[in-house]
Amino acid sequence: MLTVLVINSKGGSGKTTLSTNLASYYASKKCKTALMDYDSQGSSLQWLKLRPSHIEKIHGANAVPPKGAVIQRSIQAWIPTDTEMLILDAPAGTKGLLLQELVRKANYILIPVAPSPIDIHATADFIKDLYLTGGVRSSTAKVAVVANRVRSDSAAMYASLENFLCALKLPILTSISDSDRYLQAVAKGLGVFEMDEIVTAKERRELLPIMKWLEGHVPNKNGIRTESKVINLEDSRKWKAYRADGFSLNPTGRFNHYN
Repeated sequence: MLTVLVINSKGGSGKTTLSTNLASYYASKKCKTALMDYDSQGSSLQWLKLRPSHIEKIHGANAVPPKGAVIQRSIQAWIPTDTEMLILDAPAGTKGLLLQELVRKANYILIPVAPSPIDIHATADFIKDLYLTGGVRSSTAKVAVVANRVRSDSAAMYASLENFLCALKLPILTSISDSDRYLQAVAKGLGVFEMDEIVTAKERRELLPIMKWLEGHVPNKNGIRTESKVINLEDSRKWKAYRADGFSLNPTGRFNHYN
């Protein structure tokens, strides 16, 4: 089973939109898919209730931790044993033991970030916590960022985040536009890959780099993907040397490598 964690401590980053579109994509490919919702708002589970009966089934699991507990252990959190793709939709503000538990479960971690200075700053802080206290440094999970809800005038806002991610060797996989097509899909319990191909052609192109990454194709600094050679950043000497450096912090609380 492949497990993808969609997470950002900042609310409003578009985690559920990304989670539901990933789940619907793999379901449409006849992959046995489950969507585990950790958010108390239950947006992913509400989306599942709207799915038409003739569309490929996605199993939904309610994983909201009960008050005073870390992880939901009830039957609602059960997923079928033959699940091939599991999407974890994490809640805002995830930290501590729950963050560590989710990281341990994940093969891939996707971090959507919206184009506002507040969101970008909060995401940089969250990524720092992800490495320092979340367990990513000792896990085998691969991590990447997705620019979400991007408008034509918002690209310049990502410059500072790009500098930060460059220091950590984390890629920004793609930019997802602030398109009404995503809202229309959610309202119908669908993903854009389950809607008319002509109508959602742009949105499909935006999401496909994520699927390529999940298949092992890592983007280089120019955004070009190597189809014939899989690049594993964590196996590179430069990456190992950087991790061995310990991600030291300066007195401001930022990484020394952060510009």
